[in-house]
Amino acid sequence: MMNRVLSLAISAVAISLLIAGCSGSGNGNGNGNVPPMPPPAPAVTTCVNGAAGGFSCSGIDLNANVALAAMQVGTIAAAGNDIWGWVDTTTGSEYALMGLSNGTAFVDVTDSVSPVFLGILPTQTVESSWRDIKVFADHAFIVADGAGLHGMQVFDLTQLRGVAAPQTFAAGVVYGDFANAHNISINEDTGFAYVVGTNTCGEGLHMIDINVPLNPMFAGCHAAFEVHDTQCVSYVGPDADYAGNEICANSAKDRVEIVDVTNKASPVTISNEIYAQLGFVHQAWLTEDHQFLLVGDEFDEINFVVPTRTHVFDVSDLDAPAYVYAYEAATNSIDHNIYVLGNRVFQANYTTGLRVLEFTDLANSDLAEIAFFDTFPGSDAVEFDGAWSVYPFFPSGTIIVSDISGGLFILTLQ
Repeated sequence: MMNRVLSLAISAVAISLLIAGCSGSGNGNGNGNVPPMPPPAPAVTTCVNGAAGGFSCSGIDLNANVALAAMQVGTIAAAGNDIWGWVDTTTGSEYALMGLSNGTAFVDVTDSVSPVFLGILPTQTVESSWRDIKVFADHAFIVADGAGLHGMQVFDLTQLRGVAAPQTFAAGVVYGDFANAHNISINEDTGFAYVVGTNTCGEGLHMIDINVPLNPMFAGCHAAFEVHDTQCVSYVGPDADYAGNEICANSAKDRVEIVDVTNKASPVTISNEIYAQLGFVHQAWLTEDHQFLLVGDEFDEINFVVPTRTHVFDVSDLDAPAYVYAYEAATNSIDHNIYVLGNRVFQANYTTGLRVLEFTDLANSDLAEIAFFDTFPGSDAVEFDGAWSVYPFFPSGTIIVSDISGGLFILTLQ
């Protein structure tokens, strides 16, 4: 009888200990507490039935959205602007470099659903609505317009490796042979930067040798017309007269200008083209075979009340480019920046966000939208707000978009 009573007592103690352990909320440290469940890992917000996380879409998923307020060390930027990307040549990590009114933000997007803000390089002078960024040899080259004696900041991007907490960075050097600049293009094959819309070179091409990134050297001017943006390449197109030359396709506000800049001391205008209902030649990008040039006009939607347009030129003969046609979208928003990857065209179209087009035969007007993600859900009005630019060139397939008020969007095509 005594053994039975003792057995029951031991059982009661065991049960009470078990109950005590189950009711705890500790950390499993041997005191009977069970650790809490970890929070769920971030996940892609899939575009389903035309929506992803409150944004209208088709064929594009939302990995993450980093608000302007989350990309600051100190004062919050009033607005976002341009964007570019960097792939670390040592680690393969991918980074977004986003222009803000008060500087340039750096975000690690290697894990595209869990981006990490690393810090900001403040503006060299004062805030600006226009900042432009390009990358060469693991360095960022940054210009700004309407910001006084800003010049060109050069920043060593390898400083982003191993950053444990957001920092305020400093430029390694500032090139000061111009003050303001609207845009910058870099030919990574040759190591030359082409800065446009400066207070020098008649607002045309201000050419800089950046082969030693922290020792940029003035290389020459091309001052025929005021240039708003440019793309400069080592030419691989069908025009044998210019094989291997360095060519710039200039968006020169009232014309499309093709320039041979092989000889920096004596660049040569090859051709100038206009088209019907020209408003403001804003930005353009060559197809990878350099046979066609896709042109965005920032004012035609406003001035001529037309749908969002992309103008297509056949530039097989650089001396005599031929206008093919204007692709008209189903939207009315203003187009802003265009980039081409393979047979796809990535457009940042202000209030209607990112639009992705695809082509097979541009000579026969074969260009059509295949996907979109509207970063500015509040309106599709013909106004200057929403998606500013897009960078589609990461090896991972991650796409980054800068939105003036919505911050950084990290996306993937389905």
